[in-house]
Amino acid sequence: MKEEQTRSLFGISLSDKPTWQQFLICTSGFFFGYLVNGVCEEYVYNRLQFSFGWYFTFIQGFVYLFLIYLQGFTTKHIVNPMRTYVKLSAVLMGSHGLTKGSLAYLNYPAQIMFKSTKVLPVMIMGAFIPGLRRKYPVHEYISAFLLVLGLILFTLADAQMSPNFSMIGIMMITGALIMDAFLGNLQEAIFTMNPETTQMEMLFCSTVVGLPFLFVPMVLTGEVFRAWTACAQHPYVYGVLVFEAMATFIGQVSVLSLIALFGAATTALITTARKGVTLLLSYLIFTKPLTEQHGSGLLLIAMGIVLKMVPMDSKAPTKIPARPAVRIAGGDGDREEEEERKSLV
Repeated sequence: MKEEQTRSLFGISLSDKPTWQQFLICTSGFFFGYLVNGVCEEYVYNRLQFSFGWYFTFIQGFVYLFLIYLQGFTTKHIVNPMRTYVKLSAVLMGSHGLTKGSLAYLNYPAQIMFKSTKVLPVMIMGAFIPGLRRKYPVHEYISAFLLVLGLILFTLADAQMSPNFSMIGIMMITGALIMDAFLGNLQEAIFTMNPETTQMEMLFCSTVVGLPFLFVPMVLTGEVFRAWTACAQHPYVYGVLVFEAMATFIGQVSVLSLIALFGAATTALITTARKGVTLLLSYLIFTKPLTEQHGSGLLLIAMGIVLKMVPMDSKAPTKIPARPAVRIAGGDGDREEEEERKSLV
């Protein structure tokens, strides 16, 4: 058996703390990072009408690398082969670019409505990822469904700013959802198959390998030239992007910590709940009127969260039974584990 990796988050040790403290620390970092991210995105995409998703993600990647360097991470700390991160990086950068770019075709409520369903495909896809093979109890699927339905109701209740749909935007956000579902489960599988993998390694390798993937669509669509010209006229946008990337970096590392400690589905549930908190805060801060439909949405969200937290007979997701392991003569491991590890790389 491999020893479990000692986990920490920006110098705060997690492994020696009880589960509820681990959860609280990681969740707090995530909420802070992505609440700031949401404010910055709203400003850049809606106020300035800049829709350069690929270019902004490209800039964000270089900020990540600089922040990772400041954390003291070097290539000597990498324990997985770089090829492990090729498909992970392609999916990660594609998800970021499609999500940001979809705001050019969908308004914010429409995007939130689609992204709110993320937890369901994450749970479904977990059953098919080699090295993971998750199977969840029925009450967790019901919990996720209630949460998703509550968020959709809450979003649709905003009569002043109803969802604005576009086929291109729907296709982009659907692609981002599929990539997100694959991404979270693959990250969990890598942490599971090699417990020595750190959050910084995951983020560093994903970014380094993923940056070239962004360059192709930027050039082919001509976005790099349009974005360069637009940002040159408003250079302060780079300051907003750097600030957003710094906050999102905290959120990203916190999310990776949640995946390593609690799994992809639980993390997806938390990220979905964050959207509900963001919407509720916008109503409280800007004193918008809350209707009965808003109340119904909030009730369903609360029911979904409570159902997730209530202990059941099956307290944690289990792995789907696999084939009996076949020991390799003279080997140290079994063939099945080796096959699953190869499928990840």
